[in-house]
Amino acid sequence: MDERSSTQQQAPKISFTGVNKSYGTQGSRGGSTLALADFDLQIAPQEIVSIVGPTGCGKSTSLNVLAGFELASAGTVTVDGKPVTGPGPNRGVVFQQPSLFPWLNVFANVVLGVKCRGVPAEEYEPRAMRLLEEVGLKGFEKHYPYQLSGGMQQRVQIARALISQPDILLMDEPFGALDYQTRLLMQKLLLRLWEHFRPTILFITHDVGEAIFISDRVIAMTRRPGRVKREVRVHAPKPRDYEFMASSEFTSLEHELVLAVQGEVEDREHAAA
Repeated sequence: MDERSSTQQQAPKISFTGVNKSYGTQGSRGGSTLALADFDLQIAPQEIVSIVGPTGCGKSTSLNVLAGFELASAGTVTVDGKPVTGPGPNRGVVFQQPSLFPWLNVFANVVLGVKCRGVPAEEYEPRAMRLLEEVGLKGFEKHYPYQLSGGMQQRVQIARALISQPDILLMDEPFGALDYQTRLLMQKLLLRLWEHFRPTILFITHDVGEAIFISDRVIAMTRRPGRVKREVRVHAPKPRDYEFMASSEFTSLEHELVLAVQGEVEDREHAAA
């Protein structure tokens, strides 16, 4: 039995079951907005799953509920079979904007969270240095965010998320603001870090090609309220190189997912007309 088959037969690491999420109050002047409806998704340990879909379909909402930043209005979200009731160190989060503290240098930004939780310096300092080397920032420990490129700032944020040794890494369009070449480098970096640390990853993106390149599975969502519309599996082994983007598997999956997402965009526009 190969590693992928063995992983998929394990109990899910993450489970969304019948999740609804609404904003606002029914009957209020603004009314309520249903962002997710009957959202079901199971993610195996160490699996990388990306979610794509039209703007406003609930992609980031699903991540925020899993992170514990928001609570589901109905249904259950579990990690290792336990309900998610709030944020926790077992779930590292990487946002689209690095949100680094400008008055702290690279090293201080990376260690701030574990330092505040009382982790001893002799434990977190060597871990931080090792992570900075892993993400290609060795020698930049004393630099400040304004001295770094956008891609380098995102590397700092990824190191900061990984220093707590989370089981789960939640990434909300982390490369969306980067130029194309930097984005490709960051995708390969992510796969290299996954090989080393093996977290379970939920990755939110608008870029279908990016989702295929990094993922074991890609989930296409419907327009709001978001549900799972289509699921595709990516069988190419990891780590992947850029030649994979020219393969028949990649182009076939890209075509399928683009049609799925664009169909939802066009349905939304017709409904609004």
